Amino acid sequence: MTKGEFEAACLALPGAVRDNPWGHEDVFKVGGKMFAMPDGEGGCMFKATEIAYEALTQTGRATPAPYMARAKWVRLPDLSALEAAEVTDWLATAHALVAAKLTRARRRELGL
Repeated sequence: MTKGEFEAACLALPGAVRDNPWGHEDVFKVGGKMFAMPDGEGGCMFKATEIAYEALTQTGRATPAPYMARAKWVRLPDLSALEAAEVTDWLATAHALVAAKLTRARRRELGL
């Protein structure tokens, strides 16, 4: 998967927007909350389910994301080595996890 494909997959999700809060790397949000981001080193980070977090980190496919591991975020070091369909599924799950925490009113505003 390329960085462009990663960005397109994020923005294709309902209510997803690109933001640049730190001025050096984009993040992707839904309802003002982050769900994924490229890591600036050719990899990516995203929120995962508890089961996916354990599976990805214990098998060595991913590492806990810096500063975000307690929220079950993972870091995949090489985006180009990953299948686009697999990453797209992980991004959809990350988006759904974050969107589920939004208020009902906010989800309605976003059309979720």
